[in-house]
This record gives sequence, C-alpha cells and structure tokens, in this order.
Amino acid sequence: MSFLAPLRELDTAQRHTVLASFLGWTLDAFDYFLLTFVILAVAKDFHTDKDAVTYGLFLTLAARPVGALLFGRLADRFGRRPILMLDVILFSVFELATGFAPTLTVFLVLRFLFGVAMGGEWGLGASLAMETIPPKARGVVSGLLQSGYPCGFFLAALVNWLLIDHIGWRGLFIVGALPALLVLYIRRTVPESAVWKASQAEHGKQRLFESMRGHWKLAIYLTLLMATFNMFSHGSQDLYHTFEEESLHLASGSGAAFMLVAMLNLGAMVGGLCFGAWSERIGRRKAMIIAALLAIPVIPLWTHGGSLLLLALGAFLIQVMVQGAWGVVPTHLNELSPNAVRGTLPGFAYQVGNLLAAYTGNAQLKIAKWHGGDLAFSMGLWIAVVALVLALLVWLGPEARGIGFGGTKPAE
Repeated sequence: MSFLAPLRELDTAQRHTVLASFLGWTLDAFDYFLLTFVILAVAKDFHTDKDAVTYGLFLTLAARPVGALLFGRLADRFGRRPILMLDVILFSVFELATGFAPTLTVFLVLRFLFGVAMGGEWGLGASLAMETIPPKARGVVSGLLQSGYPCGFFLAALVNWLLIDHIGWRGLFIVGALPALLVLYIRRTVPESAVWKASQAEHGKQRLFESMRGHWKLAIYLTLLMATFNMFSHGSQDLYHTFEEESLHLASGSGAAFMLVAMLNLGAMVGGLCFGAWSERIGRRKAMIIAALLAIPVIPLWTHGGSLLLLALGAFLIQVMVQGAWGVVPTHLNELSPNAVRGTLPGFAYQVGNLLAAYTGNAQLKIAKWHGGDLAFSMGLWIAVVALVLALLVWLGPEARGIGFGGTKPAE
C-alpha cells in the first residue's frame, strides 16, 4: 500500500522508536479498557450499582492531566526515554494493585493513581516518535500511533472474552501488569530524541512559564480541541460494552459481544491509518473535519442496526470516522507545539481535555435515564452533537503540516 511507503524508509532506530511508542499506547489503552468490560462484575462484587463503578472511568480520565504535566515536565528536563520507562512501570504497578482492591473506595483510589501514570504516556510516546522520524512520515506514523488505542481496546476485549469466566475481573487486572515488560524493549532499542538533545544544548532546562511565554492562547485552544476529541472517542467507546449487555442483551463473554467490539476496533485501526496518511496530502484540518462529519450519517446503523451483521458494520464504520479524526491528532499537536514544551504541551492539552470530557460516560447514562433508559439514543445524540462541534473547532484553528522541529523551516 503506497500510503504506508514512508514507514519503509525509516531506519532501524526510528522503527524501534515508533514501535515502542505504539506499544506503549496500546498497552496503556489495554489497561484502561479492562474496566469498561467489567463494570457490572465489579459492581456486583462490591454490592453497589454501575454508576458508582463508572466513576472509576471518570477518576482515571480526571487524573490524567496531573500525569501529563508531571511526566511531561520531567521529559522536557531529563529526556523522553527515561521518563517514558518510569511511566510504563508505574501504570503497570497501579493496574496490578487494582486487582487486589479490598473495597470500592480503594478500587477508585487506585484507578485515580493509574490515571496519573496513564496521563504521561501519550505525550511522551508521541513527542519521542514525532521528533525522531522525517516530516513526510508524520501523517502515517500519527495514524499508526493513534491506532494503538483501539488495538488496546481490542486486546482488552480479547482477554475479557477468553479469560473472564476463568479468572474473574480481578485476574484481568493482574494480567494488565504485563506492559511493564515493555520497559526492557525501550531500554535496549530506543535512543533519546535528537531534537530534545539539541534543544537542551541551545536553551538548557527552562521553566514552564518561561517556555510557554507567548503560547498560552494556543494552549487554551488545544485544550478545548482535545476536550471535544475526547468526548468524541469516549462517547463512542466507554459504554459500548454496557450497551451490548443492556440494550442488545448479549452476555459479557459471548462470541457475539466480542465480535462487535472487534469490528469496532478494526474500524478504528483502519480509520486512524487511512486518515492519518491522507492528512499528508489534503492537510491536517481537512482530514479531521471530513472524518468527524462522516460519523453523523453512520449513527443509526451503529446504534439501531437491527441485526448482528448491520450492527457490526455500524460499529466498524463509526470508528473509521471517530478514530480517523483522531489519527491526525498526534502529529497535529506536535507540529503546533514549541520545541521547548513538546514533551509537556501536547500531552497536557490532551489530558486536560480528558478532564473536561471525563464525565462523558456518566452524562450518557443520565441522558439515557431521561429517555426511558435508551442508551442507544443517548450515545447517538452525543456523537452527533460532538461531531459538529469538533468540526467547527478544527476549522477555526491553525495548522502547521510539515513544519521542521528544532527551529528548521517547514518541509516542502
């Protein structure tokens, strides 16, 4: 496939860096999405309702800005590579501890701490990869990196399908500690960012407010943009398994439930790769706007397909569009960010956006209650409104496709 040609031109070190960043986001998402498959099981075990457990998703998302700022600043001062390794170890440890939570309160505290660690990974991995590869490869690598998120969702669905009946929800979180092994790969094969080294040699270790001077308007815009993006993705994913169980009456570990989630994530991977690569030709903003608006006509098929085959097609297509728009985000945010805060700003804007969008799942449940418990109506309405707002925000914003990192001119 010609749109993947830039990947073949990467050297060995660049390929290792891209793979490590992809795997980091994949395994991070895997750990996050495990909870979405066991909400009802956790609620039953702790003798509470699903709304209380769903706050675990809220707390994870709400904690991510803390991690983005903490690990992002560390990465801008001490390097992308060592802080990425530290971050992977921490989110794996908190995932493991979740499996041993004795009470709902401890469970929720651990999900918050996991969120802190999770908050650092995306920004670190994306900046390390984008600073390492040639400008012409950014679009397809951006789509590839963002495809790690649905890959993690798929792995969570697969592990849930294969193991939930054998090891229970606690066992799933214990399995979720395996990403810590990624640190060994990063340590052996991934070099530090040359752009970061050059920036350190030129500017030294700058303070955050010094580095951000003149860029606060951009930071506010990126934060609002990422809030809308997160409402888009979490609104289409987080309650989908609950929708399967309650609206479609599919058992949690059934083959049909797994197949629908698999199609959801297959569409996400296809969308991220295709729209990310396409953005190199038509521009970042245009690619994101087209993907967002095309999600709207797919909504009826996604939520009211009428048969398993049509629901699967709807699940595939909705995520082609949702994650198609998202596939452009890693390169778009890194291209817009100043060199001195590229480890901090993309991840922090992303995760503060997550904080603003953290109530998405709970809001969808409330809308469903107001409409007779119809979760399909709630999810569909949410995605339609958010898609329109997202397209408008992207249209109003800037673009820096192909700009050189480290003070060089934009690529031709």
